[in-house]
Amino acid sequence: MNEKAIFVELHENLKSLLLSTMARGLESHLRQAKEHGAGYDEFLLDLTVAEIMARTENRLSRRVREARFPLIKTMEGFDFAVTPELDLRLIRELTGCDYIKERRNIIFLGRSGTGKTHLATALGIEACKNNHRTRFVSCYALVNELIEARQDKDLQRLIQRYSRYDLLILDELGYIPFSREGSELLFQVLAERQEKGSVIITTNLGFADWTQVFGDPVMTAALLDRLTHKAHIVNCQWESYRLKQSLQGLGSKTRSVEMIRAPC
Repeated sequence: MNEKAIFVELHENLKSLLLSTMARGLESHLRQAKEHGAGYDEFLLDLTVAEIMARTENRLSRRVREARFPLIKTMEGFDFAVTPELDLRLIRELTGCDYIKERRNIIFLGRSGTGKTHLATALGIEACKNNHRTRFVSCYALVNELIEARQDKDLQRLIQRYSRYDLLILDELGYIPFSREGSELLFQVLAERQEKGSVIITTNLGFADWTQVFGDPVMTAALLDRLTHKAHIVNCQWESYRLKQSLQGLGSKTRSVEMIRAPC
């Protein structure tokens, strides 16, 4: 069999084995191997590395799309300099995603603008990198979705879908009070997930104030008991992260204007 025929058959075999990246890169890798005198083992290693990298990137993209993050926020993009009270050791530990394997929860407590959503999203991105099924949703949006599903007689299917995520991120608990129906439905979702998957919650309310959202003190106590059991609780009590960034930006603009106005 001549060289061209071997190439064609090898290319088709790779496609049949669903090794699409290896198939696409076959010609260039063959050419590079010949130019550099690479052995069969090095040639095969280069091909397989390219395939693995492509699959990892595709898997991450798929996980991120499924998570439906409103904005992509990473740990690298978080300014830890403005949050000196934050336990960096804990955050580094959480990026390893062992809490997901252990089915533990994370609750970010603090005022608006302290970076709670940024940190929750960044941990969600890390979960996606580790191939964990992740879903980000605001509490208000989830409650509306649950109410609509009940009206459409599709509630149980939706609750089961939310129970299957490895990590569920519930953003902005407490910003908008729920109706009794909404509170009960959200309770069902969280109860169904107990010991099955991890939950990250961001909230501007202390635990004592959660009855403002859920109404029923007994249900609130039962929910807190479930959520806080073995949970990592991060108190974000520093000044507004967004406000500091805005003030820094305003300061930079002011200095720029002063420089422009200054006489030569």
